[in-house]
Amino acid sequence: MPRGSSPKRERQYEHIKESAEDRGESTGRAKEIAARTVNKERARSGESKTASRTSTQDMSSGKRGGQRSGKGSRGPTRDQLYEEAKKRNVEGRSSMNKSQLQRALGK
Repeated sequence: MPRGSSPKRERQYEHIKESAEDRGESTGRAKEIAARTVNKERARSGESKTASRTSTQDMSSGKRGGQRSGKGSRGPTRDQLYEEAKKRNVEGRSSMNKSQLQRALGK
C-alpha cells in the first residue's frame, strides 16, 4: 500500500488479498488484485493525486466483478445443471443441452 493510506484502505487491501488467496490465487497475484482494486477505489473517491479516466468513469470494482463473473443473469452452468439432474435421476440428461436441463429441472 502507498504511504499515507488510510486505515480503511489498509483493511480493504488485506480483505481483498485474503479473499483472492482463499479462491486459490497465488500470493503475488492476490497482492496485485488487491492493490489494483484499492488504488481504483482511492481514485474514484478522490484520495489519490492522479487518476485515469477509466478509474473515475468506469463502473465500480464491486459491480463490475459481479457482472463479469456470470453470477445472476446466466445462472448455473450446464455442468452444474447436469450434476443436479444426475442426483434427481432425470432420464436422457446426457444428451440434453443447458436449456433442456433447465426445463427438466423446473428452473
